[in-house]
Amino acid sequence: MIFLTVIARLADGLPLAASIQEDEQLGRDLQHYQSQAKQLLRKLDAQSPDRCMLEAGNVNFCYFISQGVCCLCLCDASFPKKMAFGYLEDLHNEFCEQYGKRVPTVTRPYSFIEFDTYIQKTKKSYIDSRARRNLSSVSTELQDVQRIMVANIEEVLQRGEALSALDTKASNLRSQAEKYRSDARFLNTRSTYAKVAAVVLVFVTVIIYVRFWWL
Repeated sequence: MIFLTVIARLADGLPLAASIQEDEQLGRDLQHYQSQAKQLLRKLDAQSPDRCMLEAGNVNFCYFISQGVCCLCLCDASFPKKMAFGYLEDLHNEFCEQYGKRVPTVTRPYSFIEFDTYIQKTKKSYIDSRARRNLSSVSTELQDVQRIMVANIEEVLQRGEALSALDTKASNLRSQAEKYRSDARFLNTRSTYAKVAAVVLVFVTVIIYVRFWWL
């Protein structure tokens, strides 16, 4: 389920279009999540990761940034990551095609609120069970879906930690993990060579022993 969708200008977080799905389970929490979405949009900048998932308990915030436009959605934690980012990219492509040239000049919030019609249509195609099965079988550009950065919304908003800093930490962790794998491969290779050398040494020793003992 996708509960909230917001399209905003990256430069200042100005909301350009939005769509809200009322849900009994979220209830009043939806207003809290709307507030968090606004805070998050104001924190994003050109140095932020272009794709990110922020965990918030039973729901996740997902956003996609490109061409100075940020598409963000709030979805159930069980909603597939690939589907969430496919949805955001679909919205982004259509939005930029229709309004891309006007984005830098608008001054009023929700200047393109009529885009909600397309949001609703696209959201339905991703939520419908049969459509989801069809879409999941289609290859998308999200080949690196497993590499999308995942963080916690509270860490980003309450502690004021920049997403760019989190991305740097994630990159450092990936580098350290790659170095560990490289070192492990080197040690394994070295161990294999040592075992082969030991076998060869034993074999040569036996040959020398047999040769000089029996001849």
